[in-house]
Amino acid sequence: MESRSLPIPDGLDGERVDVGIARMLGIPRTTAAQACDEGGVTLDGHPAKKSEKLRAGSWLDVEWNSPRVAEITPLHVDGMTVLFEDDDIIVIDKPVGVAAHPAVSWEGPTVLGGLAAAGYRISTSGAPERAGIVHRLDVGTSGVMVVAKSEIAYERLKRAFHDRTVEKTYHAVVQGQLDPLSGTIDAPIGRHPSSSWKFAITSGGKHAVTHYDTLEAFPGASLVEIRLETGRTHQIRVHMAAQRHPCVGDALYGADPGLAHRLGLSRQWLHATRLAFVHPTTGNRVEFRSEYPADLQHALAVLKGNATRP
Repeated sequence: MESRSLPIPDGLDGERVDVGIARMLGIPRTTAAQACDEGGVTLDGHPAKKSEKLRAGSWLDVEWNSPRVAEITPLHVDGMTVLFEDDDIIVIDKPVGVAAHPAVSWEGPTVLGGLAAAGYRISTSGAPERAGIVHRLDVGTSGVMVVAKSEIAYERLKRAFHDRTVEKTYHAVVQGQLDPLSGTIDAPIGRHPSSSWKFAITSGGKHAVTHYDTLEAFPGASLVEIRLETGRTHQIRVHMAAQRHPCVGDALYGADPGLAHRLGLSRQWLHATRLAFVHPTTGNRVEFRSEYPADLQHALAVLKGNATRP
């Protein structure tokens, strides 16, 4: 257990309690929020909720548990291939079942562990367990991903993702047919009110925009191309499920398990097919693509009537 007592500076006046604590103490916002929920935070001697607003000059007392830090373990990752590499970036084709970086709650393979095992040097910028990571793909999502190798690449790519100048294109097979066939979903995403593992459209969530176009329709499902304007956790999965068209195989967000079984899927049909951005040091526009992996190809072939489930 750690503790600190300190006054609220003028620069944090009006900020949320959990956000202000995270900034002042350099701890994760989730840790600060947990401290509030457990009664470990007081403002001028009174218990403070995480959503309260800070007041400049008030006295803050905080007690919190330091979270365990995950470590990068070099471990070969089957199926992870390098699409491009230079002194500043490395672009990989991430297979399903691989996390972007280590986490206390994850004991499986990671992109960083795979790169370390292969002898690649990665930027040391960012938290130690997320060094070089400028964006992420879910464990159950495959496809193209870029990692920073140099410090300048890390800073410039992080800014590019923040400023939404990176073009991120995904393909997904969703249940049913979208109406309209092309459109935009603009709905904020936050933590699910009753599940720590899920996200949902919530009034207090972060701004999230998803553009989609139907590429092909099948009986009971559609292949869609998705362009992300923002990059919230589970954004495509949440937005599609909210339209009552969850990604096929995505049991967490209400997909039909019978359809997934028929298609031979053990994960959501979702793949990052294209990533385009300005190279952080050359200034040239670069583009990288990833083909569908075997399990997604097979499921699509079954939908098209060209294959049967093994």
